[in-house]
Amino acid sequence: MAELEPPNSNVPEAADAKGGVGRSKDEVALELMKFIAVQAGIGKPTATGAGFSAKVAGRPTEETVEELLSLFDRCRKAVS
Repeated sequence: MAELEPPNSNVPEAADAKGGVGRSKDEVALELMKFIAVQAGIGKPTATGAGFSAKVAGRPTEETVEELLSLFDRCRKAVS
């Protein structure tokens, strides 16, 4: 009967783009959320007019936070 060899500890784990080893699903989901948020312009304030303006138009912060949390939850589900 053949015995199974123990796992080789010299084999490196899969490295991420930044050179780290083994990222958690939450870290991957966070990176995905950041990418989507930047591409979609979520949380980015929009100026009301040209020139110097003291007031910046945009959605209230609470709505933006809710949108980002919802997006993170969706990204976690997609990664899982």
